[in-house]
Amino acid sequence: MEISVPALLFPAISLLLLAYTNRFLGLSSVIRKLHEDYKTNPDAKILRHIANLRRRVALIRGMQAAGASAMLLCVLCMFLIFFDMQSAAHIVFGISLFAMLLSLGVSISEIGMSSDALNILLADIEDDLASHTAR
Repeated sequence: MEISVPALLFPAISLLLLAYTNRFLGLSSVIRKLHEDYKTNPDAKILRHIANLRRRVALIRGMQAAGASAMLLCVLCMFLIFFDMQSAAHIVFGISLFAMLLSLGVSISEIGMSSDALNILLADIEDDLASHTAR
């Protein structure tokens, strides 16, 4: 294996970490807005969102940790290749690929939860419309 092989993953991992950071920032702004709304107008419907948001924060933290681990292991693999430790480099590179795979798998799960959160909001709108229509 040449040193360029693990180096090829750098742009992909960097873009993944950037996407994960953007998801985290978006989620944190949703949580801040929800907190602000709750302080001004306490509503029991917010409880439906809290469990989903907590799980999503944990998933994003896991995605970021697995992605950062993949990057760290790629760098370690490059060092091992540089010091001509090919068998160890292959093992570390394999673990790095697994970490990236894990990160992507958790990302898919978080995307599903994000869709669930949107469905909760849509259900709230439908309930409000139904109650207004019934009047």
